[in-house]
Amino acid sequence: MRAAYASSFDDGNPLAALTVGERPAPEMPDESWTVVDVRASSLNHHDLWSLRGVGLTEQQLPMILGCDAAGVDSAGTEVVVYPVIPDPGDPRGYSLLSENHPGTLADQVAVPRANLVPKPAALSFVDAACLPTAWLTAYRMLTTRGRVSEGEAVLVQGAGGGVATAAVVLAVALGKRVYATSRDAGKRERIADLGATAVEPGARLAERVDVVIETVGAATFEHSLKCAAPGARIVVSGATAGYEAKVNLRRLFAMQLDILGSSMGTPQELAGLLALCEEQGIRPVVDSVHGFTEAAGAFERLDSGDVFGKVVLDHTR
Repeated sequence: MRAAYASSFDDGNPLAALTVGERPAPEMPDESWTVVDVRASSLNHHDLWSLRGVGLTEQQLPMILGCDAAGVDSAGTEVVVYPVIPDPGDPRGYSLLSENHPGTLADQVAVPRANLVPKPAALSFVDAACLPTAWLTAYRMLTTRGRVSEGEAVLVQGAGGGVATAAVVLAVALGKRVYATSRDAGKRERIADLGATAVEPGARLAERVDVVIETVGAATFEHSLKCAAPGARIVVSGATAGYEAKVNLRRLFAMQLDILGSSMGTPQELAGLLALCEEQGIRPVVDSVHGFTEAAGAFERLDSGDVFGKVVLDHTR
């Protein structure tokens, strides 16, 4: 079967470690697993980190990349693949597809049956394949961790990336006043088109916010603290610009702020996200769609740093 996989590691040039070629059909560890025929998959920065050797060892190579997919299961049901696999041997208690088990950037992927969530008919395979990692992470940050229903204003730091852009779209759909930062003037214009008030990093907001979606880290964390209203939740799922942020503890206790870590979500939350997208006509922001034979170009696009939304592989092309 066709697959995009890490055949080596290259920290300086991760694309040099990528191979697009033939791999054996997936094997199932036990009877609780099944095989999904993948119709579409999407890329994440996790895939680039894997090509750099983060989270993988030489002994695991070659490793098929990819966390996200939508396709058809052995019963003919259209499904979305939930990418989190229980793993008692991992400090997190779980691993993602493409870490300890082959990933989704292939014609087929093996997963536990419990990891299959029915795909709403209203969502295309391309749209559905965008949701299981970045969009699910944003959904959990806003709802379960951020308790966005208790507030009216949200700040999203570093919009343009997958999680942050998803958070903007979802928060707007949930009826919140949304502010979003970006260093790039072109991205700020596109963020505004999504319904947010787009501002430069560090800019003073018109109000303090109830929830901050923080994926940038040290570069924006002081601003996140200053923008938080009393009792606000600052939800962190990434640190792309530094993981050792300074925290003003006096502001933290005086304003009674919550700083919350968040990662991925549950199958039930993925089902809730799919239902929300179906009910409100939400569609993920897609940067570009590539045929599977163009997988190398899709990785080049992701690595360029110019993406706005998700980079998707259409396996039917």
